[in-house]
Amino acid sequence: MLFRDSATAVAAEKLAGSLSLRLIEQFVHVHGYRPGPSEIRSWERSIPVLANALVDSGLGLVEMLLEYTLPLNSKRADVILAGTHPVTGEPSYVVVELKQWSSAEPEDGEPLLCRVDSYTRPVLNPIEQVRGYCDYLVAFNGALSAHPERVAGAAYLHNATEFGVSGLYEIEQSERGRLFTGERRGEFVEYLRTKLAPASGAEAADQLLAGKIGPSKQLMAVAAQEVREREQFVLLDEQRVAYELVLNAVRRAQRSDHKEVVVVAGGPGTGKSVIALSLLGELYRNGVSALHATGSSSFTTTMRKIAGSRKREVQELFKYFNSFMTAERNGLDVLLCDEAHRIRETSANRYTRAEQRTGKPQIEELIDAARVPVFLLDEHQVVRPGEMGTVAQIRAAAAVKGLECRVVSLDSQFRCGGSDAYLRWVVRLLGLEGEAPLGWEPDGKVELDVVDSPQELEAFLDARRAEGYGARMSAGYCWKWTTRIPPGAPLPLDVTIGDWSRPWNLHGERSIAGAPPAALWATDPAGSGQVGCVYTAQGFEYDWSGVIIGPDLVWRTDRWVSDRTASKDPVFRRSTSDADVDRLIRNTYKVLLTRGMIGTVLYSTDAETRAKLRELVTGTPHPVESEQPTIAR
Repeated sequence: MLFRDSATAVAAEKLAGSLSLRLIEQFVHVHGYRPGPSEIRSWERSIPVLANALVDSGLGLVEMLLEYTLPLNSKRADVILAGTHPVTGEPSYVVVELKQWSSAEPEDGEPLLCRVDSYTRPVLNPIEQVRGYCDYLVAFNGALSAHPERVAGAAYLHNATEFGVSGLYEIEQSERGRLFTGERRGEFVEYLRTKLAPASGAEAADQLLAGKIGPSKQLMAVAAQEVREREQFVLLDEQRVAYELVLNAVRRAQRSDHKEVVVVAGGPGTGKSVIALSLLGELYRNGVSALHATGSSSFTTTMRKIAGSRKREVQELFKYFNSFMTAERNGLDVLLCDEAHRIRETSANRYTRAEQRTGKPQIEELIDAARVPVFLLDEHQVVRPGEMGTVAQIRAAAAVKGLECRVVSLDSQFRCGGSDAYLRWVVRLLGLEGEAPLGWEPDGKVELDVVDSPQELEAFLDARRAEGYGARMSAGYCWKWTTRIPPGAPLPLDVTIGDWSRPWNLHGERSIAGAPPAALWATDPAGSGQVGCVYTAQGFEYDWSGVIIGPDLVWRTDRWVSDRTASKDPVFRRSTSDADVDRLIRNTYKVLLTRGMIGTVLYSTDAETRAKLRELVTGTPHPVESEQPTIAR
């Protein structure tokens, strides 16, 4: 939240010319960068309109919570009005989405999405947008989860005429999703009076802000219900746009001989897999032929185990990218390619039979397999040589076939406590976009710390598990991984740092000595006893993440230095260039550093690197230790 005060005080701030300055100052403090001109204009033009409407209707004491950040999410509701209900006297809240649009029309006759002149792509109907915010608040804020009737939602398009947005009314309105235009200002004022009394809203605002925040529903915990029964996730804004674009493409494909490609691009935790799972559930329940595919053995195996634990046909919905070498052209309605940054150049490997070695690019196979191929990806999660799923490559492959390619970018994210600031910090820390690291400024959403030994790291994670949280330790691939363990033998302690040692997660599909198979390391409670590598962590999340940065990436004076000789990853061949190895190592740590929902704790095996990390995280210069721990390689 950027600012909170009564409607009368907000109107006075605007009159004094200080409102936008206060919002800008607070935005920079919270997010670490200056808001864009369009956002500042919206504050200057829209917030005073709402404040004046409240004052004019005698509701000047109602509290306005401006730019309220949704729990465990980086999305912000424009305004939440907090007050008391005029009939019940109980706390009452109205979520208000403010739009400066003068006109908008449904996208291709589908009113859930709309076209606005100032946007290059479709956006979500504001009725559905504000309804999603209300549903999300009820799901995650304890002050509302026990009293869902206390929240209502309205979109106020104060510059719009009824004629200009008439098509938006085609979707059903409800208590949590109403639409008012500037022409209906009087109706909007009367609506607010039915929800809010002319009394102070300070106590109600306090209750909302003090509401206990529930943990995010982790993907695997609800996969079975999502696919087999009903939707479990609330999709917001760009997530819902992506979801609706795919369903619209499916409808077009069913109505005519039509084919198009959809790409959903976003960083870790932006909800790509949630979108894929929501789509799979919706398509599955409606009899549309669809499959989910990834290049990750861990992810696919886990989805099969949890989502299809009691139904064989549900297990068969989850495939691998190399499952479509001989697939019938357009044999599927939809193919959901999750983790598409792991697409390979070809599907062939040493086990591929000669008659299946067509030399066809894997991207082309996946596009050919369905009427609507959907690719969900994060270009910064490419961690192996030969992985090539990028937006540009998919666009190019679609263009060669003369196909339209729609791209949706996911901006908000749900992992790491919904902290955009943390994700930007990680990208800068690792120099993934050419910028120098910055010091970490805590934002209250995610916790970050640095420890001086693996023992300290393990003790911290053990303490979090004792409190009921999930916690995992992962590391860069800097220790050999014993993949064959004799029957009855203990797990080999491959990851050795000084006098501390622990096993890697298992290799293969068998449970050994109580440890889960590799694919279940991130989700099975027994996985906490082993150190995970990037291939088992990628695609998953857990409450607390402990990350060991090995000697393959060290800080020297003023820059990162990657050491390919310190990596034990067998995928790095002599033919892999130093530049590619450097990029893949940095991407590996980006994946590991973005698994934690609540917090991340860092440890580096290198003393100078630990000192730099401590300086960046705590702001305190830390002397470099004279001795470094022994690394068993």
